[in-house]
Amino acid sequence: MPPALMKRPRAPYRDIAVAVPVSLPYVRYSIDSAHWWIARALKALCDGAGIVPADVDGLSVSSFTLFPDSAVGLTQHLGLTPRWLDNIPMGGASAVVALRRAARAVEAGDATIVACIGADANQVDSFRKLLSSFSRFAQDASYPYGYGGPNGSFALLSDHYMRTTGTTREDFGKICVSQRDNALTYPQAIMKKPLTMEAYMNARPIADPIHLFDCVMPCAGAEAFLVTSLDVARDLGLPHAQLTGAIERHNAFPDDPIQMRGGWEMDIDELYGMAGTTPDGIDVLETYDDYPVIVMMQLEDLGFCPKGAAKDFVRAHDLTSAGDFPHNTSGGQLSAGQAGAAGGYLGLVEGLRQVTGQSLSRQVPGAKRALVSGFGMINYDRGLCTSAAILEGPGPQEGAGT
Repeated sequence: MPPALMKRPRAPYRDIAVAVPVSLPYVRYSIDSAHWWIARALKALCDGAGIVPADVDGLSVSSFTLFPDSAVGLTQHLGLTPRWLDNIPMGGASAVVALRRAARAVEAGDATIVACIGADANQVDSFRKLLSSFSRFAQDASYPYGYGGPNGSFALLSDHYMRTTGTTREDFGKICVSQRDNALTYPQAIMKKPLTMEAYMNARPIADPIHLFDCVMPCAGAEAFLVTSLDVARDLGLPHAQLTGAIERHNAFPDDPIQMRGGWEMDIDELYGMAGTTPDGIDVLETYDDYPVIVMMQLEDLGFCPKGAAKDFVRAHDLTSAGDFPHNTSGGQLSAGQAGAAGGYLGLVEGLRQVTGQSLSRQVPGAKRALVSGFGMINYDRGLCTSAAILEGPGPQEGAGT
């Protein structure tokens, strides 16, 4: 291969601040459009930063229900004139992808303050309509035959993973029960009742081996954050975290007959190398959690345990935010809800809150470094998009509000 075509490592991120975590309370159904949710999130970002919309010169939007508009249509709707614009249709991977691309724009001087927003509506029939046209594969090869959603796909993945690794439903259940415990401390969670292992095990089946509490609850809502330089964040007096590393990968390991690993495995050494840390240096982990099997894969691919050993890791640790391995501290999508693309933002916004001491849920004592991972765009047998980022909160020499 000619030297010019050799793969080069990603450049480290320089002086990038992430600030102003915004979560609009989720609702099960809403007659309001995605535009309405995005506009509310933008206002909350501006109010939280003490700026006006004209100060936002970059915009990144992720939404499944924005159609027929895209991010460019929103500029006129919201009265913005950005000099940098992005539209990221990558589902659960969108937040980290938005973050890393916005960071590069700030580094290059293409934008000074970027608003990253994930939002979706959920009217009574909108989820069914979304599933029917989710992808060309869905339109042509699954939905016409009554196979109308992700439950069947994740049932195949879960069954294969369980058979291969010896993982049990009780192992999946520990993730779900722990996240419900976390959600009970998060005031905006959709799920308000405690979940016991007995209730988890006895829940009605959905698509064997998936049962009710393995599935996320579709809802409406928005999540958002700002990306800017450290200097601007300090000048505005914003509590902020620094982006120290981020990766994304698409259609990883296409020759695998069925997905047992994601793109994280390909890039994880580079992620930790950029951030100057290891798995042992992570204080809070926020994984994408549309189904427990994907959490298991991320625990392995992100380096917290060997491949196939996530069940042993889960059995050995307390995954609640009061435990020895705080995970999905707002309850994750399994208990806080999945507001479409906003669900992909939930973990990043919560991780930002935790490392800046602003958590709305139970604060993890001394949390300085959060790893946030994303997963999205499921086809029949695999998710195509993976991403991860590491956020570092202020050290003793730099208080959260400086």
